[in-house]
Amino acid sequence: MAKKSMVEREKKRERLIAKFATKRASLKEVINDQSRPMEERFKASLKLAELPRNSSETRLRNRCQLTGRPRAYYRKLKLSRIMLRELGSNGQIPGLVKSSW
Repeated sequence: MAKKSMVEREKKRERLIAKFATKRASLKEVINDQSRPMEERFKASLKLAELPRNSSETRLRNRCQLTGRPRAYYRKLKLSRIMLRELGSNGQIPGLVKSSW
C-alpha cells in the first residue's frame, strides 16, 4: 500500500489540473500561434511559467484506485497488477479468466 501522503498529493495535483486546465490551454494556444507577434507570445509564455507546476498534466502519475501503487498500472481497469490478479482470482472482474499452462 502506498503512503497516504503520496496518494493525497496526487489528488491535490488532479484538483490543480482541473482548476487551471482552461487557462493553460488558452495560453498554449497563444504561444503556438505563429501569426501572433513575438512579444505577445513571449508574455503568454511568462504567464504560463507563473502557473503552479503541479497544474501541468505531465506531473500526474497514474495510481491504483485501491492501493495507490504507482507501478504496473493497467489503464483500462485503473488497477495495479497485484490487485488485478487478486480480484481476478476471486472472480470479481467480469470477463477475466485465470490462465495456466
